[in-house]
Amino acid sequence: MLSGSTRQFDERILLMLRDPANPTQPIGPAWLQSAALDFTALGSGFVLGLVVFAIVGFLAFQGTYRTALFVLIATTSGSALNTVLKELFGRARPEVVPHLREVFSLSFPSGHAMTSAAVYLTLGALLMRITERRIAKVYCMAMAMLLTVLVGSTRVYLGVHYPTDVLAGWLAGMSWALGCWLVERALERRTRLGRERLELE
Repeated sequence: MLSGSTRQFDERILLMLRDPANPTQPIGPAWLQSAALDFTALGSGFVLGLVVFAIVGFLAFQGTYRTALFVLIATTSGSALNTVLKELFGRARPEVVPHLREVFSLSFPSGHAMTSAAVYLTLGALLMRITERRIAKVYCMAMAMLLTVLVGSTRVYLGVHYPTDVLAGWLAGMSWALGCWLVERALERRTRLGRERLELE
């Protein structure tokens, strides 16, 4: 991306999603643009913040403070990491097609793609631990992945991100969610082993 070798691929995809005679118009029926705007909002900072706030509050009221703290740290740190990465790479937004949504920040990696992956996949993994039936576990993670894919793909459709921005956001968000989850599980095992040793003594 830094060398510019992905630019041709990125711009080709963006142009494929627009009417060749009128680049301001995306391909597909009129309702598709409206749906894309709705779906992309599921990855906005305000919506994700509200989702995290609601889940953390619910977990706290349930008395599962450790899980609530884990969700809060995993999601907010993922958002902070995205800000750092954007400033580090400093990639400007696409200019090959008009933006169909107003944007203000830098382009790489996609904040919507990265933070939605970090939040929704973390919550999906959490729900997988709560549920017992295998089909329910698959459903929880499938829905988390669907939301993540919808948010990221609409960023490209609306012309506010290059495809590689979104791919990088997905990979970074998934990696961050997985890393946080592995750390949490390791700490849980260590705590459990410590309690067992105390009981034996």
